[in-house]
Amino acid sequence: MAELMDGGDHGAMRITAPIRLQPAAIRAREPHFPLFLMAALLPLLLFPFADLDGTPLQRLILPLAVTVLVVESLLALPSWVARIGPLQVNALYRLLGLFSALAVWWPLVTAHRPPFGWHVLILAVRSAFYLLTAVRIIQVLANSDRVSVRTLCLGAAGYVHLGLTAGLLATVLQMVDTDSFNINMAGLHEELMARLSYFAFVTISSLGYGDVVPASPVGEVFAVLVSISSTLYISLLIGLLLSRFIASQSPRRRSRQVLEDSP
Repeated sequence: MAELMDGGDHGAMRITAPIRLQPAAIRAREPHFPLFLMAALLPLLLFPFADLDGTPLQRLILPLAVTVLVVESLLALPSWVARIGPLQVNALYRLLGLFSALAVWWPLVTAHRPPFGWHVLILAVRSAFYLLTAVRIIQVLANSDRVSVRTLCLGAAGYVHLGLTAGLLATVLQMVDTDSFNINMAGLHEELMARLSYFAFVTISSLGYGDVVPASPVGEVFAVLVSISSTLYISLLIGLLLSRFIASQSPRRRSRQVLEDSP
């Protein structure tokens, strides 16, 4: 464990964080990685069919998809070991996930949309949970000792989480400042979150169709930050996967060389 001490006039705050995760702990969670990717894609695939003002089935789609994603996030990733003073980071992560999974059921249970302030808070908490999940995925990949199809699924899930985070943050930004984005609504019942999630994934993939564009300096800065974040994530992902693949191949090459050199 690594420990950092922040000394100040009000005492010291001790931050403890794991130097590395044990590869055995990561391998134990690998069977969940493909399911984790499917759960991350589920909200995107079901967005066109979700309608909070529609039939009971249409209202059920989005809460169910988000709940499945939160549960699978907690099952697929090893527990956080880091602490900030008395606060356990894993407990905070689970609390954010629990709040996200429960709050998304509000319109279905109460038959009313949450008030504006609560709606913004719910979206902000979900975006924080998705962002922490993406960070955790990077940490898991950095400590994995091999590259497999399941590992690639985990990396893809992190990319999807980056887009989900950007979509939720863009929605919060548009709700707070309605001039942040110029949105060409394609349908009368299309949800703002679905439209801005589309914008987020178009942005991180560098497509930029131009049908949804930033309309204020704040929106433009947000789009730039999303583009930079996606580029950094792809760079980190490729670097980590290549380093793990090369490291896993080196022992095999040495063993093959020993067999070839032996009489």
